[in-house]
Amino acid sequence: MSATSVFSPTEFQSRLERYLFERSEEWRAVRVGEKEVSEQAEIVRRFADLFSREQMDALHEAETSAAGDDRELLYRLRKTCESGLISSQLAEREDELENRLLAERVTFHGEDMPLRNAQAKLAVLTSYADREALGEIQAAASAKFNDDRLGLLRATEELAAEYSGIADAVERNEEEKDISLSELSRALHAASVDSTQSYGALRDRWFTKLLGEEREGVPSSYHTAYMRRLSPLEATYTKDRATEICLQTLDALGFDLNAQPNIKLDLDDRPQKSPRACVIASDPPKIVHLITRAQGGLHDSQAFLHEAGHALHYAGCDPQLPYVFRRISRDHALTEIYSYIVEAISREPEWHEQYFGLSPEQAQENAEATTFLEALLYRRYEAKLRFELDFWSRFNGDGGDADVYERLLTEATGIRYKKDNYLSDMDAGFYSADYLRAWIRSAQLRDYLVREVGGDWWRNPKTGVLLTDLFREGTKPTSEEIATRLGFGALDTKPLLHEIGA
Repeated sequence: MSATSVFSPTEFQSRLERYLFERSEEWRAVRVGEKEVSEQAEIVRRFADLFSREQMDALHEAETSAAGDDRELLYRLRKTCESGLISSQLAEREDELENRLLAERVTFHGEDMPLRNAQAKLAVLTSYADREALGEIQAAASAKFNDDRLGLLRATEELAAEYSGIADAVERNEEEKDISLSELSRALHAASVDSTQSYGALRDRWFTKLLGEEREGVPSSYHTAYMRRLSPLEATYTKDRATEICLQTLDALGFDLNAQPNIKLDLDDRPQKSPRACVIASDPPKIVHLITRAQGGLHDSQAFLHEAGHALHYAGCDPQLPYVFRRISRDHALTEIYSYIVEAISREPEWHEQYFGLSPEQAQENAEATTFLEALLYRRYEAKLRFELDFWSRFNGDGGDADVYERLLTEATGIRYKKDNYLSDMDAGFYSADYLRAWIRSAQLRDYLVREVGGDWWRNPKTGVLLTDLFREGTKPTSEEIATRLGFGALDTKPLLHEIGA
């Protein structure tokens, strides 16, 4: 095939399916620690015929003459081609950076370990001083790569501007998500302000409970993973029971993961395995990987439930849907609704009572801890979105200001987020906005389930039936369409304020 030959939309979609499968499986192998060298660039080279300016233009031409679902499908194919064009030029640099991060090692108390292992270790160290010390070490090691991260970011942005025809990153992402990021940010910030008083009371109580009296007034973010794990309650939320309890929880809704061979569980602990749980939908609904790295504490169950929501969504989509509507979306706001609603079960006091044998009073207290952590994360991401809007609005001018990252996140959470982390904490494509839209929507969905199913929605098979119907639609709907079906406005944050204790 010549460099200027193009595939028909049907041919492109078929070959794209294979390309994304291979890239997903490669990413999975590196992420779970099965491989110590990333070879994404080699996959990109093998599929070089898939991505060209001519191919993108041909898809655009087909899109302009289509209507309805066909037009949306072709739009997503075109944007995927655009992304593939960028990857084809940057995959080697991305591999190089990823491989250097995998090879980076640090030494703590005489122990030499991979950087990723050090980051995972922060969740389990019991000494406040040790966490602070290791946090500084791993942060310094990570920050050494900031120039490379920034260079890759600039290169990606230049190509995205060229291929999309939209120079401004904020405007470009708004077009892709079909929303106003500024309006979203204003509504979310108003909710954050409205919840400040209730959050302050939760924060003061649970900082002391989780970090002890020796904590700093404004502790560093190095202690966040330890708090999210609810480590002082580790004896209750043991590592060895987390999977069993989560499977029982899902079974109560009518979801038997053991009977779904298309959901591949990877729960093993490996030194190079990323501490961040994830789902990789390599070929939905046939092959969906659910990956966690249990370390003890409640976060094991929360992470499993969160990722199970993703896995059930992708594995539950209608296999008759076109590939695009099974695998590709404009953004991640839709699938995050389902991860959040399943994880929300861990905030129900009776769940703690039923599965961990706690008294009603103790279950209520522990559930309050999960509300505090949810509020903390919400405020962190709300501030992160404001920072990213500021960063990208000025990126073509002064390149953005890391000090804004530190100031906004620290003010919002009461936790010190150091500016050196501003690039490693930045997900592509305003993913923070997708998380936040899902926060709004999952709270709306829970409100709907309480009204339609009852207060026991979290253990009622009727909930499973309702969710199954939503899962079958794959990635086709938008988050905002789900809001309309539930009877809410897209930016109605009242249920969210209730969820985070305000």
